[in-house]
Amino acid sequence: MGGTRYDLGARLSRAEAAGYGKKSASEIFTQNSLRMAHESMNPNGITFREARDSEVHPNSVPIILGLDVTGSMGHIPHELIKEGLPKLMGGIIQGGVPDPALLFLGIGDHECDRYPLQVGQFESGDEELDMWLTRTYIESGGGGNAGESYLLAWYFAAFHTKTDAFEKRGQKGLLFTVGDEPNLPTLPASAIKEIMGAEQQTYTHLELLQEAQKRYDVYHISVLHSDQAVRANVAWKELLGQNCLSIEDHREIPNIITRIICDKHKSSGLGTIPVSDATSTGLDNIQML
Repeated sequence: MGGTRYDLGARLSRAEAAGYGKKSASEIFTQNSLRMAHESMNPNGITFREARDSEVHPNSVPIILGLDVTGSMGHIPHELIKEGLPKLMGGIIQGGVPDPALLFLGIGDHECDRYPLQVGQFESGDEELDMWLTRTYIESGGGGNAGESYLLAWYFAAFHTKTDAFEKRGQKGLLFTVGDEPNLPTLPASAIKEIMGAEQQTYTHLELLQEAQKRYDVYHISVLHSDQAVRANVAWKELLGQNCLSIEDHREIPNIITRIICDKHKSSGLGTIPVSDATSTGLDNIQML
């Protein structure tokens, strides 16, 4: 995690110059034309991604956002780069949490896809977050195996992240996955070896959820844009209870995440500032969805 801040004004100017509001997903997410993941997001060989405090961000709040990049969900990253990401980061900061550190994961299907897991870095600055998001390869894969690999987000969070929030303050981070399928039930040791390049045991999704919950509050956002997604949502509700959030409009994703993060930190009294103190980065002009 670097020492940069999220500057909404600078981000809006850069986004306009880059044409985020007008360009297609294939024009923005250039890995799509290469049909391969960016080398910097290849998890093979990664030991840890770290969310550390800094002089600029003394109370870092680690947030992991695992985006389903299979066929039915590949439009979500495009919406985030156009409007959702500045609304998300701006809303969190304006809501009284000045030090969010956001890590993007691209989630696919470890039984079918070439790149079932892509990994960014924990970042706070607008330019860095745009960079990691647009490096994501929207593989648009998945298969007919009745699930996607959301459990890979739990695996990575549990075994390959370190945070000052937890180590120094005993404060859990927040982990969100977004999708429209059930979770695949098992992550075999052979898949972990292929994806991470490291020996591990086979895990069930329940085991990985329990491991991730030791250091993160775990949520899933179900996007109910099909009958299949509605059916999958039943299983997610049984698994996560109130930590499964169901939406019909994917544009609500920034609002939901912002509300959860800000409510958590208001109730804990950790890492909060008055809203008026956040306006130096232009956040006073933000318009939520």
